[in-house]
Amino acid sequence: MALSVQETTTNTSTSPTTDFIFPKSYHFPPFFSAQPTALTRQAQLKKWSIFIQRYCQHHRIFQVQIIDVLDTPLFHNSTLKKRLSLKDAKAVIDYMVSKDGDERAEWLGPEKAVAWIWWRKPEEWANVIAGWVDETGQKGTVLTLYELVQGETTEKQEFYAMDMEVLRKSLATLVKKGKAQVFGTDDQQGVKFF
Repeated sequence: MALSVQETTTNTSTSPTTDFIFPKSYHFPPFFSAQPTALTRQAQLKKWSIFIQRYCQHHRIFQVQIIDVLDTPLFHNSTLKKRLSLKDAKAVIDYMVSKDGDERAEWLGPEKAVAWIWWRKPEEWANVIAGWVDETGQKGTVLTLYELVQGETTEKQEFYAMDMEVLRKSLATLVKKGKAQVFGTDDQQGVKFF
């Protein structure tokens, strides 16, 4: 999926343990402070949203527990000694949850402690899976959910090793469209594609 706002990146900002490239704005202290004017704040929130999506996609993170990620590079630049506060991190996720933030996150519960990060929304994952089903002639075939995200035939697919709950949400969109049927119990679920 192409993101609507492109941010220039620099190769000098590569983390020592990964090849993730941080955006330039991540290296400026104002990025970590809520901006006072509405227009600047909107631009800042959009940059945060794009950064979080890219970071989570790169690291295959589907869900974040906010308190646990405050001290990680996601919200803390140790070189600058700057971080988002818990309140500001929740404000960023609130923006991502909103229509303005393209619903790129979803809170799990009213306490706003844990959130899904939708670097691909379930509907988008459903399209990726449906595309694979069409390309590989899997229509009419029954696959276990485990086989779908851990099987040899899907190793090179983007949805390989997907969080099982994200898979269930994605398949639910295909079920609503009449393109799949999910059956069985939680630990032994299967899916048939139409």
